[in-house]
Amino acid sequence: MGVEYTGRQTAVTKKIKQQVEAGLTRIEKIVGAAVGVQVTLTAQKHRQIADIRIQTRSQKLVAACEASNMEAALKEALEKIERQAVRHKKKTGTIKRHPKGEVKVGHGKAVIEAVTPTVSKSTGKSSAKNPDRIKTVPMVVHSFPFQSPLPEPHIARTTEGVALRPMSVEEAVKEAAFRDRDVFIFRDYSEQLMVLHRRRDGKMELIEVP
Repeated sequence: MGVEYTGRQTAVTKKIKQQVEAGLTRIEKIVGAAVGVQVTLTAQKHRQIADIRIQTRSQKLVAACEASNMEAALKEALEKIERQAVRHKKKTGTIKRHPKGEVKVGHGKAVIEAVTPTVSKSTGKSSAKNPDRIKTVPMVVHSFPFQSPLPEPHIARTTEGVALRPMSVEEAVKEAAFRDRDVFIFRDYSEQLMVLHRRRDGKMELIEVP
């Protein structure tokens, strides 16, 4: 796969490329061939940041990690993307199984109509082959409350809407579009905290956090 490397205040060495390519090979076995891969390496005083973005035909994989050295940051970012790929594969590979028969759902229970054969008293033979003598029996298979007992909303923690490295407003807009985020938090190069928010009309508004 083609990999685009960008080094900010650091050099992209052959050892780093070999580490990235080895990790991408494992990821490729899970998600298939990637359309594009971007690897951005940033060195800031005592922080080493590895930002990896992989675009496949069906999904986007993004991970940004920092450590005291670039090899450790790269290793963590590659492992994070590999976990994302595994979760996506499990999600798309899950097949929902439904019971045979006609399912009727009401307020509080679901009823499935099962077909049971009747046996003739005179002949002792089953009527399963005779459709006129098939008996329908309602069976309660599941009961559940009409309303959820948990009033609080479900909250999922994520870091995909936060930039780990400083960037300009233009870079933040592109990053938010790449990650498909309506809200994106970042710091500019003067360490000012900024929030990008996509309004309902599709326009991005910039919010400066005091």
